[in-house]
Amino acid sequence: MVHPDVSGNKWFKLKYNLEKAIAGGHDTILTFGGAFSNHIAATAAACHLYGLRSIAVVRCEPGSELNPTLSKAKGLGMQLHFVGREVYTQKSSEAFEQQLKEQFGHHYLIPEGGNNAAGAEGCKEILRPLEHYDYIFCACGTATTFAGLVASAKEGQTVIGISVLKGEEQLAQEAERLTGIAIAGNQGLMELNAHCISNAYCFSGYARFDQAIVDFKTDFENKYAVPLDHIYTSKLFFAVNDLLKSGRLKSGSKILIVHSGGLQGNRGFEERYHLKLKR
Repeated sequence: MVHPDVSGNKWFKLKYNLEKAIAGGHDTILTFGGAFSNHIAATAAACHLYGLRSIAVVRCEPGSELNPTLSKAKGLGMQLHFVGREVYTQKSSEAFEQQLKEQFGHHYLIPEGGNNAAGAEGCKEILRPLEHYDYIFCACGTATTFAGLVASAKEGQTVIGISVLKGEEQLAQEAERLTGIAIAGNQGLMELNAHCISNAYCFSGYARFDQAIVDFKTDFENKYAVPLDHIYTSKLFFAVNDLLKSGRLKSGSKILIVHSGGLQGNRGFEERYHLKLKR
């Protein structure tokens, strides 16, 4: 509903990064992501709209080079640079950043998922100032959106992040770095009266197939006519549904679930796992 290609939370994470890039005289944006990255798709579309050159360093397994996400990004003018997982882990190092400057020239670098102060600043604008919610839920991949929501939450509001990453223990620390606000890294969501990120609903891990979450997505969409993506929002809505059924949320409370878009990734996910879903 924000934009057909720069969807959900992606515009909020990109808007101040793009403004800073243009103000600094940059005409090229370089960023990072996986082969089915919503961030790469959105960055390609946003740069196309702004008339900026775009480059993506893509963590890519053999055979994923021409998937729907990357094909669309390439069609929007994005230059794709493929690297293996081992090289990709070095993306934040000074040596790797210097190598990128030598290879691609002068550019403005946006971290994977828009995970920087400018990204979090944009995500502060997701909440509308005149609306009150007791609980605010969002999916977490980098914690940028979560950090923006925490920074803009009012007194008495609790922001709960649902991690989509199996075994991670860094997202709460990352959110604290971006906000300076204490965040609980809560495996089981034992307490729901403080801002926290939970690993309790990561299922098989990031972008992994799990029949239970696929079944939930199909049932939810058939019942409510709200489309979800396989990687983020299916886990998010499953988590909120589970907490409601178990009576973990205060009776009479008002809940906001932030749908972060990402629907473009469904086609690639379903092709990867050979899914033929009944809709």
